[in-house]
Amino acid sequence: MAAAGLGPARPLLARRPGALRALLGLARGLAAGPQTHFGFQNVSEEERREKIYQVFENVAEKYDVMNDSMTLGIHRVWKDILVHKMNPSPGTLLVDVAGGTGDIAFRFINYVRSVRERQLQQKLKRHQNLSWQEISKSYEEEKVKPLGDSQVVVCDINKEMLKVGKQRAQHLGYSEGLSWVLGNAEELPFDDDKFDVYTIAFGIRNVTRIDLALQEAYRVLKPGGRFLCLEFSQVSNPLLSRLYDLYSFQVIPVLGEIIAGDWKSYQYLVESIRRFPPQEELKEMIEDAGFFKVDYQNLSSGIVAIHSGFKL
Repeated sequence: MAAAGLGPARPLLARRPGALRALLGLARGLAAGPQTHFGFQNVSEEERREKIYQVFENVAEKYDVMNDSMTLGIHRVWKDILVHKMNPSPGTLLVDVAGGTGDIAFRFINYVRSVRERQLQQKLKRHQNLSWQEISKSYEEEKVKPLGDSQVVVCDINKEMLKVGKQRAQHLGYSEGLSWVLGNAEELPFDDDKFDVYTIAFGIRNVTRIDLALQEAYRVLKPGGRFLCLEFSQVSNPLLSRLYDLYSFQVIPVLGEIIAGDWKSYQYLVESIRRFPPQEELKEMIEDAGFFKVDYQNLSSGIVAIHSGFKL
């Protein structure tokens, strides 16, 4: 018999449907694994990896055209600055992670070729009395090794992005000192202490576990090796920040629809920029991974930033 004034007894959860839904949601979340974000959505880490793979599979063919449209071509200048900051010399071994379409790799090759050519010219100037046979021999050696043993490995998790990069390399005539590897930034398929420089340009914000990617960067670099990251960041000027937000959310997805026929992928890319850690927070994460002398350089008032660190 029910107690006076309480009515029929019911299970607690039956009387609180909101609590039941919350518990069921929690159970589903635990079953799916650790939670993270995909743009402004909350998803599991595994779901995020799948969604991001799909995004870049969808945009691969139009990726470079969209980069030009979204940034009004300024991304080319930012990438040039990154490679000049790297200042590679002949013999440098570079791994460019999330570098599928080859933009950084091609710039690296051009830069090293230019350095190598200057070195040859300086060598010839120092030896004014060389015979024409000796001069000819020097130029023949230059043809055989135009990069002076430099190598760049482009590593990307997405097959379609690598496919586009290889096609571009063939079209532009890049083959010497260039290789392409399918691999995950969170678990790189390379030995320890292998590379002189690690670069990641506009890729780290699409990594689900940034901490793991940074640890992997540290692992594959040689002692004395350099980490360089070019990524969208936090705009420092309040007025520019408001204009940038307006352009990002109102214009870029529309461009994605018009040029690539894909609104959603470019909406995600905009949202991912807003969810990415600001400059100081990323600096601390890089230091936590073990890097020293970590600093960053803002470009275009902080629209992007280049973070640098060394493995000592």
